Amino acid sequence: MKSKLLLLAGVAGCTLAWAAKDPVIMTINGEDVTKSEFEYLYHKNSQQQIGQQTLDEYAEMFKIYKLKVADALAEGLDTTKSFKNEFEGYRKELAAPYMVDSVYIQKLMKEAYDRAKVEVEVSHIMLNKSRNPQENMAIRQKADSLRNELMKGADFAEMARRYSDDRSAQINGGNIGFVTSLLYPYQFETAAYKLKKGEISEVVETVYGFHIMKGGERRAARGKVLVQHVMKLVPQGSSPEAEAKIKAEIDSIHDLLKNGADFDKIAASFSDDKNSARQGGKLPWFGAGAMVIEFDQAAFALKNGEISEPVRTSYGWHIIKRLDGKPLESFEEFRPKVETIINNNKDYRFKMIREQKAAQLAKEYKAKENKALLSQIRAEIAANGIDSAFHAKYDKSDEVVFTYADKKMTMSEAMSRILRYKNSDPKIAMEYFNGYLANFENVALMNYEETQLERKHPEFKNLINEYRDGMLLFEVSNRKVWEKASRDEEGLKKFFEQNHADYRWTAPHVKGYLIQAKNDSIAKVIETRLSELGKDTLVTTIRDEFGNNVKIDKVLVAKGENAMVDNIVFGASPVKPANSAFDTYFMYDFVVINEPEEVDDVKGQVTGDYQNLLEQEWIEELKVKYPVVINEKELKKIK
Repeated sequence: MKSKLLLLAGVAGCTLAWAAKDPVIMTINGEDVTKSEFEYLYHKNSQQQIGQQTLDEYAEMFKIYKLKVADALAEGLDTTKSFKNEFEGYRKELAAPYMVDSVYIQKLMKEAYDRAKVEVEVSHIMLNKSRNPQENMAIRQKADSLRNELMKGADFAEMARRYSDDRSAQINGGNIGFVTSLLYPYQFETAAYKLKKGEISEVVETVYGFHIMKGGERRAARGKVLVQHVMKLVPQGSSPEAEAKIKAEIDSIHDLLKNGADFDKIAASFSDDKNSARQGGKLPWFGAGAMVIEFDQAAFALKNGEISEPVRTSYGWHIIKRLDGKPLESFEEFRPKVETIINNNKDYRFKMIREQKAAQLAKEYKAKENKALLSQIRAEIAANGIDSAFHAKYDKSDEVVFTYADKKMTMSEAMSRILRYKNSDPKIAMEYFNGYLANFENVALMNYEETQLERKHPEFKNLINEYRDGMLLFEVSNRKVWEKASRDEEGLKKFFEQNHADYRWTAPHVKGYLIQAKNDSIAKVIETRLSELGKDTLVTTIRDEFGNNVKIDKVLVAKGENAMVDNIVFGASPVKPANSAFDTYFMYDFVVINEPEEVDDVKGQVTGDYQNLLEQEWIEELKVKYPVVINEKELKKIK
């Protein structure tokens, strides 16, 4: 108990110390506004204003802003499902930079760029994964056996042809050529850059499968090339006769290109790569490892504008024309590509970043596992796997398995997401439980950290408050002013009538229907039809009946604003319409008015003025409704 009291005293002391550093500038409806929040918005507003406001002017504007927010809170707008969902989305987006270690991310980016400067040759034998964990155990054991054979001196290329699930191994003996960073899964890439020439890796697991890798040569990065190609596909298992026929076709195409035929047209007509054929055979820029080794070697060996001999790959025959080349980009140009990749939750680096941050938080929040309990649990799993008896014992257990900060996580919480999981194989069950528990702990730490961001980062707190208040301000203003004004037809009409003298025109206006037709004959038919229609459905009926033969709009335009109207009504010179397809035009049911007759004649202006009136009335109501206390002494300290 004494330790708890000391802890609370320490927290209270921190709170008081912070309060002393961050005094209250004003209190609105019982809600305090701190100096840090006011200063944050004041300086931000000052940077965005062309004409600078005085502190007193801004304080008055800020007070009204906070009064509107208070009104929104009083009406419970922050409790609606739509608000909560939208705000939570914003909060997660704003929190994201605080939930990672920027130094660690920079390290990963630099690692990727440093690797990109060097191309490494690598061969591999790949065994595809299954969705079945037990099958994967058997596949992993097979990979271990193959590696043992290689370590005893078995020929890598021959083993790749016999066992690899990578079909290109039948042609290249597992040699995928030179690779660079960001092309392959991180585990594969890391192993490739660590291997020395001729060295055999341990079994490397990626999302795709299990790999046994062999190191090769190294060379400086060659940059990227831009090429176009013609491809003739050779289906897997083709007979020698079928392949000979395809080879003859590619040779014939090659002769045409050597004799000056247009590469774009030949690719469009004959290439079996239909995606690139639509662009004349053009492929995106690519560098090391992006293409199969034979294609890569041929493309980089060419000079700009040069055409290759037919090249055989595991897909078929290719003729390649090199269009351009460029060196490795700068780090700043390279950075966005790395950011895109590591922000993808399917990339292994994404997992590494989360785990690294969780490890930091575990240390900061003094996270501890209940080792005695976990030893007991793992012993049970090692004996029986995870079965019904295991679930019966732990699914609703209140035993604490994990603690951090002032939080205690029980076994029932830890088991909440694996209630249905059962596996009688102890090894698989153990692997699953350990992985799940680690993830459970990491998620708990990350979720807790997210709740602490406002406390730890004042700038984040200010940003979150700004977003929240901005959302509330928009919603309450929409209800009280903007939407209300646009929907209040009676109020608009009354406002217009009371302030009719404020809405004057300097030029006469024409109000009516402007019709454009494709020719005189259609125009005459439309004129006849117009006389038969009521005004309520006139526009839609004419558009439906005459379709693409007519353009019809209800207009209200001042003299000089529309050349066709000026010609018809005011005797101005005839005009050629901008759309020559509708060169016959006339007006129907039009009048010339010198001032607005009804609210619809100046609706935009009236609506704006009516909104201003509603807002002023609302502000006066707020000043009476919600008490405001301003700390003038602290306000004057703002710079």
